[in-house]
Amino acid sequence: MSYVDGFVLAVPKDNIAAYRKLARKAGKIWMEYGAVAYWENIGDDVPPGKVTSFPLAVKLKPGEVVAFSWIVFKSRKHRDKVNAQVMKDPRLDMDTSKMPFDAKRMIFGGFKPLVVL
Repeated sequence: MSYVDGFVLAVPKDNIAAYRKLARKAGKIWMEYGAVAYWENIGDDVPPGKVTSFPLAVKLKPGEVVAFSWIVFKSRKHRDKVNAQVMKDPRLDMDTSKMPFDAKRMIFGGFKPLVVL
């Protein structure tokens, strides 16, 4: 059974091109180390909620858009191995002050699939 890392974050609309560039670079590195799939998505129909929603979760500000992304791995063990290699790779600068988004508002986690069709 596969394993998925998921991410939700807010990207300033003015930084979408920089975010795309970073995502392409990061995705190539994750895939090089063995990720099965890498998806980066920008919100197109992401309504605000009254109790909870993607915009509320990331504290979306005017001029920002929600990004929803995931990486698929063969297993949790495989994910842990791949992520350890990626985090050591000098091509990927993980300095959050240089990111084209506010990393403090990023939500992430690892998930075991429940239903896969």
